[in-house]
Amino acid sequence: MSHDNPLLADDTLPAFSQIRPEHVEPAIDAILADYRAGIDALVAADAPRDFDTVMLTQERLEQRLSRAWAPVSHLHSVADSEALREVYGPAEEKLTEHAMELGQNRQLFAAVQALADAPDFAALPRPQRALVEHALRDFRLSGVALDEPARSRFREIGVELSKLSTEFSNAVLDATEAWHEQITDERDLAGIPESGRAVLRQYAQDQDLDGYLVTLKQPSVQAVLSYADNRALRERVYWAYQTRASDQGPNAGKFDNSARIEKIMALRHEAAQLLGYANAAEESLATKMAGSPTEVMEFLHDLASRAKPVAQQELATLRAFARDELHLDNLEPWDVGYASEKLRQRRYALDEEQLKPYFPLPAVIEGLFALTGKLYGITLARRDGVDVWHSDVRYYDVRDADGRIFAGAYVDLYARNGKRGGAWMDVCRARFDDGEHGQLPVAFLTCNFAPPTGDKPALLTHDDVLTLFHEFGHGLHHLLTEITLPSIGGIDGVEWDAVELPSQFMENFGWNRQALDLFAKHYQTGEKLPDELFDRMLAARHFHAGLFLVRQLEFALFDFLLHLEYDPAAGARPLAVLEQVRKEVAVLHPPAWQRFPHGFSHIFAGGYAAGYYSYLWAELLSADAFGEFEERAGKGGEVIDRATGERFRKEFLAVGASRPALESFIAFRGRKPEPEALLRSHGLA
Repeated sequence: MSHDNPLLADDTLPAFSQIRPEHVEPAIDAILADYRAGIDALVAADAPRDFDTVMLTQERLEQRLSRAWAPVSHLHSVADSEALREVYGPAEEKLTEHAMELGQNRQLFAAVQALADAPDFAALPRPQRALVEHALRDFRLSGVALDEPARSRFREIGVELSKLSTEFSNAVLDATEAWHEQITDERDLAGIPESGRAVLRQYAQDQDLDGYLVTLKQPSVQAVLSYADNRALRERVYWAYQTRASDQGPNAGKFDNSARIEKIMALRHEAAQLLGYANAAEESLATKMAGSPTEVMEFLHDLASRAKPVAQQELATLRAFARDELHLDNLEPWDVGYASEKLRQRRYALDEEQLKPYFPLPAVIEGLFALTGKLYGITLARRDGVDVWHSDVRYYDVRDADGRIFAGAYVDLYARNGKRGGAWMDVCRARFDDGEHGQLPVAFLTCNFAPPTGDKPALLTHDDVLTLFHEFGHGLHHLLTEITLPSIGGIDGVEWDAVELPSQFMENFGWNRQALDLFAKHYQTGEKLPDELFDRMLAARHFHAGLFLVRQLEFALFDFLLHLEYDPAAGARPLAVLEQVRKEVAVLHPPAWQRFPHGFSHIFAGGYAAGYYSYLWAELLSADAFGEFEERAGKGGEVIDRATGERFRKEFLAVGASRPALESFIAFRGRKPEPEALLRSHGLA
């Protein structure tokens, strides 16, 4: 059967061109049947109770499942279709049921517990002990200790939540693709630079339409809200974008996520209480660095108290500028990006359009690879002939200093139909060595940049450059792991509020002259980014840092409070909770019809439930870690320092979740993280 079904083949890389929706169900059914048989054999009375039998067997079974599901899950995100959706949802339900069943298998739990209780447990290598400890914690979080009917109810909730999160993200994607506006008179696009208009022209051509097509894809939204002089167009785009998948806006009620939010919140709360937690926020911290909800709230409130006065001052200045210079007496939310861009140009004579020619995507990729070579001694070389899901996708072999291939990465960078928005890194293959055969780590790196137009390469904004560096940082965390047990290697098992450290760490190099000199060259002349332009970039780095921070705090507090203060009698109340948060931290209040929660996939369809604060928490860690490189440079060295890079690789990137993240941080930095680092990184210290 594996000859007919590419998902059952034991290939090094997935055969994307051969995968069809009709392959999904038979493959998942066959693998789950084998998985259950494997677990039955493992827990049999006469089976040995040693690490290889109990833990390595599970890792083997899990990897076989992952090899089949990772490409399917990825295709669902980057090449969505009705046919794939039809099989994806039911297959995901089966996987969730299987995971819940596994997590509540008391015989399996007893077998793992027996390892932890054995007299020689302390003598096992640290990664093996960590794998056992993580497994025991995860059993508890899966309800292994629950009695009936609570056990079955907990399982039902898990399956239902998985289904709802898929429906939530589908609704956001559908709503994003359902709205567009054709524009035939170029005057309606006044103010939008040529690079932005080229993207809108391309969108129209893709649909066989004349003129331009304004859509809700990120490059389009950004072009209109930052540059369009046409205020009515800005308002329409803002209205359509900020009401996606809700009861408001141009498709009011059609893709509405309101009921899903209610159900998701009710089920999360019920599941947390079944496990003995007061609420879902408390439960979420079982796998994070932060020790208690109080610690998270104090961290966020402290930041808010420092950021809000700065944001208020920034907004007052922006309002005055908009009134006096742009004749906008009443600064509306759809004016903020536009007015901010105009003020930034006025204050720093810095226009993203001036920078874009210095950031052609092919050169940025080359520079990023050169930077990682200087830091970690690795090279990435494109390999042709690899089976991919779209002609834009590139595959790279990752080689160590001795030329040995030790990892690989798929890179898919352009926005297109059927591909969900945003940017992310995901696991295609994990590093695994079970003594019989080895498997190298392979990553999916996905962004949604504006594609090349005509004979021009794709030109990135500086923000795009930072996004690419960010996702590549996640990629390096996965690719450079030396842990050969997948459940605790790379990003897997790392505390959720530390997992953003390597990604945010990489962003710092996007502001470093030495790093920029590796790639920031004009795509036509080859001229390096001029010093005076770089100086203006640096001067503008913290422009509206207060407004940025209060927005991040709004998202983080909304998410955490929604889960922390959920009351079954009152329901989720997302808009009321959001209003409560805005009263505390926001300086600009959007219209009553705005429906931000309905498109907040991070917390309702991603892994960030009661964990969105992790971005700020990890930013503190990453800013402090980067401080080590800056201190080296301050002592006469360079920021791109190989010896410091090797230490960061060894103490953080290589160790995965084989030890707590705080321990890894201290091993690298020589001390605990210092909160001031986060404020310094935003220019607020």
